[in-house]
Amino acid sequence: MQARRSNAERTLATRAALLAAARTLFVSKGYAETGTPEIAAEAGLTRGALYHHFADKQAVFHAVVEAEGEAVAREIETMSATSTDPVDALLAGSQAYLAAMRVPGRTRLLLIEGPAILGYRAMKRLDEDKAARTLRAGLRAAFAAQGRPPDAALDALTDLLSAAFDRAALAIEDGADPTLYRNAVAALITPVAEG
Repeated sequence: MQARRSNAERTLATRAALLAAARTLFVSKGYAETGTPEIAAEAGLTRGALYHHFADKQAVFHAVVEAEGEAVAREIETMSATSTDPVDALLAGSQAYLAAMRVPGRTRLLLIEGPAILGYRAMKRLDEDKAARTLRAGLRAAFAAQGRPPDAALDALTDLLSAAFDRAALAIEDGADPTLYRNAVAALITPVAEG
């Protein structure tokens, strides 16, 4: 006999099905060409179920993008935690970011459609809560390990390095040699982190 699922479990399962369906459609068709009826049908649910969990298509998209950002941050944190040296941890985190962005559709969602649909400020806030947060913490740790106080421009430095990583991810997505960009990112990070 199967155990009955609680309301919370059903809610999580419904939300997960909607997000998985939406991600598939946003990646394959794009945001503009995807409708809420398609998302609901792809998830095997009704439009009413979709609108019970999300106000509109943009809210669904925001949730998909947020989940992608969380996945990237987790991969960075996992890889950078393997090193006790702050500079090595930063390098491992930067390589993890580039690897995480190779998940099919992720670059499109986070770096192309995300800013176009949600806007620069919303994407910047999302990034500051996810990948940029890990980068800022890594830079702060590297500075502290050298006895350097955190630079007053730490936020600006984080922002610029984050933009460089995004540009590398876009280039790799477009067919550039990943090794060249991994090496370039390392060459960029090392002198900044080592002071």
